[in-house]
Parts: sequence; C-alpha cells; structure tokens
Amino acid sequence: MARRPLTGVLLVGGASTRFGSPKALARIGGETLAGRAWRVLGEACDERLALGKAGELALPFAVLDDGVDVRAPIAGVVGALREAAHDVAVVLPVDCPHVTAAALRTLGERCRDAAVTPDGPLPGAWARSALPVLERRLHERRLALVDAYEELEVAMVALDRTLVADADTPEELARLLASSPV
Repeated sequence: MARRPLTGVLLVGGASTRFGSPKALARIGGETLAGRAWRVLGEACDERLALGKAGELALPFAVLDDGVDVRAPIAGVVGALREAAHDVAVVLPVDCPHVTAAALRTLGERCRDAAVTPDGPLPGAWARSALPVLERRLHERRLALVDAYEELEVAMVALDRTLVADADTPEELARLLASSPV
C-alpha cells in the first residue's frame, strides 16, 4: 500500500510565558528545539510548514503567520490546514524533544478527521475534513482542540508517552532530556 502524503507542521506561535524565553530557541545538544522538530518533520513528511506569529523569532526557516490575534494551538492547526499541500497535516508543537519520525507517521496514517494520543491533541494529525469545524470553533473563540473531538471522527493512537511529552518550563525540559537522551 502506498504511503499517505503528509504535511508536517511545526507550531512556534506560543508566548512561552512559563518557559521565560522562547522555547523554540532552547538548545538541546547541538540544535534548538525548533531545529530538532523541523528536522524530524522533514524525516516524516513530504512537506513542512512552520506556523506562528511571523517575524517574532529568528529561525532558519520561514514562519507563516497564523493570521489571528489569539495564541492557541487551534490557530496554528487551522492555518496549517489552509496552507497544506496534502490532506493530512501532522502537527508538532516545538516543545516535544523526544518525538520521532515514526511516531509522526503513525499519527498521519491513522488520521480520519484527527489522530491524537490519549495525552492530548498535540502532537497529532489533523485532516482537511476537520477544517470547517476548527474554523468555526476558532471564530467562536472556543479554542480547546480537545473539545472539538465531539464533532469529529478522531482516532486515538497509543504512543509511548515519552515520545509525546512536552516541556512548559526549563525545569521540565531538563527532566525530559535527563530521562531519555535525544
């Protein structure tokens, strides 16, 4: 069976208030979190996009503006689905240092309207078929992606929790990196 073409999406639009500095620029080994995530998306997907607030961060790749005044993952998912060349976008927040290309491909292959883990909606795969629901919810300022599950066909994908763990503070990032080398 042919592999489903996937658009890989890196979300870099968070304010990083709990982190205290831009998470995307935090270094792990010889690369930034953003650089690592961008590389893994390139290994997993046929196309890559970065979504956030254009011009906020100096990154080695272009960041498309999500086009809204809120900072919420749903804004990045909506923006990505509007721009993606493929029907399914695998969406990765910048702060998941252990995610693998295989895990991202698994999410993409299992996607109906969405494919997520029991730990949350991101990282996850979102299909263009989910766009009308997500656009409406964004317009209504109903910003929690998890609340959109009730209106969508969502596949729950069991992945190793360490692969999808995220870091909201420098201390959490240090704990993640100490628990399993990248």
